[in-house]
Parts: sequence; structure tokens; C-alpha cells
Amino acid sequence: MNFILKPGVTTPQDSNCRLVWRIGIATLCRFLLNTAKRFPYPFAPMLGRGMGVPLEAVTSMIAVSQTTGILSPLFGPAGDKWGYRRILLAGMGMLAGGMLVAGFLPFYVVVMVGLFIAGLGKAAFEPAIQAYVGQRVPFNRRGMVIGIMETAWAGSSLIGIPLTGLFIAHLGWRSPFFMLGGMGLAGMAAIVLLFPDGLGKSVHGTGHPGYWHVLRQLKREKAVPKILGFAFFISAANDNFFVVYGAWLEKAFHLDIVTLGMTTTVIGLAELSGEGLTVFLADRLGLKRSAITGLLLSVIGYMALPFSEKTFFSSMVILFLVFIAVEFSIVSFLSLCTEILPGARATMMSGVLAAAGIGRVTGALIGGPVWIAGGIWAVGYVSAVISILAMVSLLWGLHDWLPEKH
Repeated sequence: MNFILKPGVTTPQDSNCRLVWRIGIATLCRFLLNTAKRFPYPFAPMLGRGMGVPLEAVTSMIAVSQTTGILSPLFGPAGDKWGYRRILLAGMGMLAGGMLVAGFLPFYVVVMVGLFIAGLGKAAFEPAIQAYVGQRVPFNRRGMVIGIMETAWAGSSLIGIPLTGLFIAHLGWRSPFFMLGGMGLAGMAAIVLLFPDGLGKSVHGTGHPGYWHVLRQLKREKAVPKILGFAFFISAANDNFFVVYGAWLEKAFHLDIVTLGMTTTVIGLAELSGEGLTVFLADRLGLKRSAITGLLLSVIGYMALPFSEKTFFSSMVILFLVFIAVEFSIVSFLSLCTEILPGARATMMSGVLAAAGIGRVTGALIGGPVWIAGGIWAVGYVSAVISILAMVSLLWGLHDWLPEKH
């Protein structure tokens, strides 16, 4: 795989081969971080029985861990100031520490803290590695590389969670914490070996401006608030539907728990397909055009939801369309965002992740009431309208923006 490094960033130790290895290791690390964040969802009853607490307590614990995405801006400026390698190590260190503490001290409060710390690891790691890709990979190959790394999200659903289930079944409910903690330590070792010290520090100039200086720079860029609006709206639209899709399918087709659980495989395959489309198509179509195309397809999918209830197969087709379109749009958008603020890439990406996190929380909060008020008709059309707001935000923010020439 030839990424064709940007002019001016290649060193004797920084070849295409090394870059491929770094992207591979980063993708595996993100796979671990995503698995740690997602595995408590399907196995909440087992975790509750293991800790001796009711299911409601476990769902509250999961909700607390999900707030970490909103804290991502705490780490973005640190990557721009101190270098990406240090933040990558800190992210994997938090994963390892949080998981191992939860495994060795399996008490409710400790496990909650452990999951929260591991979630902070993801919030730190992702802006730093995306900023690294933005710094090292030319813009016309950015969609391919970001798309490859984003397969870690679908992989956590298709591979990570099933493996976690096998560990729980054969080694007990605490085993995933030890497994993920140990792999987190291995990820730290790989980063030490493959990523050079001092990597990053993308803020222009010889000094290292403080947090508030960088955050003010983020606020001053007139396109940024609209771009963050896209992240907020597309995430809110998707979670408005995602939190009720199980209830919709159960009501429409009277599914049993096993069949309902199998629908997560459809979503995982759709996410993987969306990431694959980004790898192969986004750079050819253009990242902005790809993000808009995916969004338009998702609007069509949301509006088609009420009409898909005639058969289970047609509902699965529309479900697949919605998630592949949303994933294609989001991953193309993330690739685009790595070039919005070349002087503060990690700060920019942390702002995007935080806006998306707030959007997911908002979507989850409104999804239930919208479903109760109007069923799948209301959910589909509310998600479609919110997605149109996302499109307006992106077009408004980027109407006169062009990437810097290198």
C-alpha cells in the first residue's frame, strides 16, 4: 500500500512501510478501545449478576462511560502542544489501567470508574491518531486511510463483541477486563516501538501555545461552528432512530430476542461496508461530495422506514441502507475535517468528536418521546429533517473553503 507521504514530512525513519505499520497498529488499538466501549451493552445482564446489582445500575454505569466523548476537547490541544505520540500512549494507558482495575476490583463503583477511564482513553486516542494521519497523508489519499482506520468501529461489533461473549462464557464475566487491559499494555509497547518521540506538535511556529490559545483559534475559524453543527446533527439523527429500532422491529414483526440480536450483525456489516466505500470511493468522488451523498441517501432511507414494514426483508434492506449511508458520510466527513485546521488538527478533531457525542446524547433523549408520540413515521421523518439540517450546516461551512496546497 503506497500512501505517498506528504512532501516535507518524510525522514530516514519515516517511510511508507513504517506508515503502513503505524496505521495498522493504530487500527488495532482503536479496535480495542471501541470493543471496551461497546461490549457492556449486550452483556449488561451478566455484568449486573457478576457485581450483584440490578440491570438499571449497569445501564446507568454505561451512560456515565458514554459522557467521555464530550470530554475529547480536553485532549486535543494537548496533542497539538506536546505531540501525538504522548497522547496515543496516554489513551492506551487509560484503556489498560481502567480495564485492569475493573478486573482486579470487581465492585460496582470501581467498574464504573474503570469504564469511564477506558472511555477517556478513546477520547484521547482518536483525535491524536486522526490528526497524525492529517499531518502525514496527502489530502487526496486521506479518505482511504481514515476509512481503513474506521473499520475498527465495525470490527468491534462483528468480531470484538462476539469474542468478548466467548470469554465471558468460558472464563467468567471479569475475563474481558483482563483481556482488554493486557492488550492495552501490548498496544502501548507497539506505539513506543513504532511511533517516534516528538511525533506531532502540529501548531505552527516555534513556541507551544497553551490550551486557551488553541481553543480561541478553533473559535475564530468561521467555518468551524457550522462544521461542528454537521457532526451534531448527523449524530442526533442517527441516534434518534438507533435507540428505538429494536422496539420498532419487535412491534412490527414480533421478533424473538435471538432474531432481534441478529439485526446487530446487519448493522455491523453496513458499517463495515460504509467504511469500505470510503476507502475505495471517497477520494475519487471528493470528500465533501461523498459526505453529502451519504447524507442524501440516509435521508431517503429514514423517509422509507415507514414503508418498509410490509416484510422483514424489506425492513432489513432499509436498515442496511441507512447505516451504510450514515457511515459513508461520517467517515468521509472525518477525513475532510483533518484538513480544516492544519495548524491544530487534534484540537479540531476533538471538537468534532465532542459535537458528535453531544448529538448522540440529544438523539437518544428525543428518540423515545418521538417514538411514543408518532411511531416509526415520526422517528423516520424527524431523523430526515435533522439530517437535512446537517447538510445545510456542512454546505454553509464549506461554501468557500479549499484545502491548503502542500
